[in-house]
Amino acid sequence: MLHYLEQPLRLAAATAMSDTSRRSFLKATGGIGVGLVIGFAVPGLAGPARAATGAGAGGALTPFVRIAPDGTVTVISKHLDKGQGTATGLATLVAEELDAKIESVRVEFAPANAELYKNLLFGVQGTGGSTAMANSFQQYRTAGAAARAMLRQAAATAWGVPVDEVKAADGMLSHASGKSAGYGEMAAAASALSPPEAPALKQPSEWRYIGKSFPRVDVPMKTQGATGAFGLDVDIPGRIVAVLARAPKFGATVKSVKAEAAKAVRDVIDVRPSPAGVIVFAKSTWPAIKARDLLEIEWDYSSAETRGTAELLAEYRDLAGKPGPVARDADADAALAGAKHVVELEYSFPYLAHAPMETLDVTIRFDGAKATIWTGSQLQTVDQMVAGAVLGVGPQDIAIETSWAGGSFGRRAVPNSDYIAEACIVAKVWGQPDPVKVIWTREDDLRGGYYRPMYVHRVRAGVGADGRIVGWMHRVVGQSIFTGTAFEKFVVHNGIDHASVEGAVDTPYSIPGMRVELHTPKVGVPVLWWRSVGHTHTAYVMETMMDALASASGQDPVAFRLAHLDGDARKAGVLRLAAEKAGWGSPLPAGRSRGIAVHKSFSSYVAEVAEVSIGDGGAVKVERVVAAVDCGVPINPDNIRAQIEGGIGYGLGAILRNAITLTDGVVDQSNFDTYESLRIDDMPTVEVHIVPSTEAPTGVGEPGTPPIGPAVANAVFAAKGSMPVNLPFTTEGHA
Repeated sequence: MLHYLEQPLRLAAATAMSDTSRRSFLKATGGIGVGLVIGFAVPGLAGPARAATGAGAGGALTPFVRIAPDGTVTVISKHLDKGQGTATGLATLVAEELDAKIESVRVEFAPANAELYKNLLFGVQGTGGSTAMANSFQQYRTAGAAARAMLRQAAATAWGVPVDEVKAADGMLSHASGKSAGYGEMAAAASALSPPEAPALKQPSEWRYIGKSFPRVDVPMKTQGATGAFGLDVDIPGRIVAVLARAPKFGATVKSVKAEAAKAVRDVIDVRPSPAGVIVFAKSTWPAIKARDLLEIEWDYSSAETRGTAELLAEYRDLAGKPGPVARDADADAALAGAKHVVELEYSFPYLAHAPMETLDVTIRFDGAKATIWTGSQLQTVDQMVAGAVLGVGPQDIAIETSWAGGSFGRRAVPNSDYIAEACIVAKVWGQPDPVKVIWTREDDLRGGYYRPMYVHRVRAGVGADGRIVGWMHRVVGQSIFTGTAFEKFVVHNGIDHASVEGAVDTPYSIPGMRVELHTPKVGVPVLWWRSVGHTHTAYVMETMMDALASASGQDPVAFRLAHLDGDARKAGVLRLAAEKAGWGSPLPAGRSRGIAVHKSFSSYVAEVAEVSIGDGGAVKVERVVAAVDCGVPINPDNIRAQIEGGIGYGLGAILRNAITLTDGVVDQSNFDTYESLRIDDMPTVEVHIVPSTEAPTGVGEPGTPPIGPAVANAVFAAKGSMPVNLPFTTEGHA
């Protein structure tokens, strides 16, 4: 998500940084950029946030690197790690250029401070859009290299030898005279030095860690059940718990509430109405939940969304038959007049919840002037601004303690910081300086909105006598994610939300006569980016249409794609690699079929071949998936494989089982019994092949998700001759 801001804000962070930009970087970090400075005070960092980075604890603090007297290297991560392995990636970059022992490196999350820790592609502090490595690759390597240079200089001065005679390796400094010292021993002296403006970076041939697989830094913490790791684990002394009764229909408000039975529950402290809903305050979680269930609330639905899925789908399909605002212009009708083969399909995609394993949670302490927030913050700058506005204080008065997050898939990065704003409302209603822990249940999570939007696509495309596509008429219908947000001006132009049509309007396929139109209906259901955003549905449509057109014209799906990828060598490369590794064209066991899809998202290229079987009653079983990925320099191959595997699993859950539906405006699903997550027996054998590359690193958290749906659909199409067009697959309707 948020990758749309890359174009206006893109810097040279993911490519070779010029001397000028290096100097700017060092200046931006206060002139001591990536050096080691004992007691260096990060602007705006005070109180609990300061403790979170270890300042004043006897270590050497810098914006990105801290070295303790015992030689432990702490990397300050400006990005949230919500399971995608970012912390390990950043630690690897610093360890590489610092020449530290990888075992001595640990990671802490940065305080909220956009001046120092902004995402160079966004301009604000935040994580998303698979940009962490892309925007940090040069920055964190430079941090490690500058720290290494300063340590060598400190040792040279102490030993009275030329600096170029001091060697640094595995956390140790040494000289041919026999003198040696650990990094920790020289950290204090190094902190008094000025950092080099352009520290020399290693050449790829010199890399020891980048490109190698290492265990992730969070594995011990997570496998050993470390306390306090996640936001849900936060337990500040004196805290109370709050849960909310939210409106069952989006946009409804509280008309009246009877709370006598709820207040009678032992350990319930109080029940109070608020703009966010009815709040139950209790000494612990279970009494709060139990009391909430006893509330008798009358809701005002006069401004609520009351349409259900059936009504919305009918409206969307009607719009799909009408001309709409143009996202990509061409005379498709005229182009299609010369087609030998024409295919027309209509697709429907449901609302989807993010459903991370850790539901939303926020602990907040507000004394009337300053606040501290503990949560897995994904957009610290936005969260600070929203919290300050709700609490009536400045953003600088909001300290955010970022914790590890048990998943997000976009849900923790909200343009209006809905769950942060809600926690601030709770704190104001409470009106006392006690910490309040706001907890969302699974039911709250699934019924709380901010879904991947529902979409309908209608496509008519044709192939000429020469076997090439001649025209493509494509209409998309769905809510805008960005309209009405602070990001609208970057993403929505002339009524077109690029997030609704990405992956279609900018397809790398050579398609003459392609016209794309977009209808953006107004619906009261809150929507949000979801893992791979618009690519979740556009990749499905583009790639299944490619198979349908190949079939109609009697061509092999791989050859048909390659014929239309003459201008994109990297996309063609992953397509060929996946096909080769999957044995494309070779005989399959009885009852199995193959499908392929390739898609570019977040500047990465992924092709996937799905091997499926069709069981009794038409149930689809995905037996094997072979993936090829080109994501530039592979910083940690094992983590890349894990992310592609995870993206495949996440995408499979969506196409096979997942749907959020509404009846009269009320969400039908409430837990994993009705919003079914991927089952263990749904997960296929997965092989991931990484293309060696010297290109700048690009995203891996999201690009594995878009191709899996169409790859499976194309395998079903190969087996049955009908294309799944209504998702999930449990929904009736193949074309």
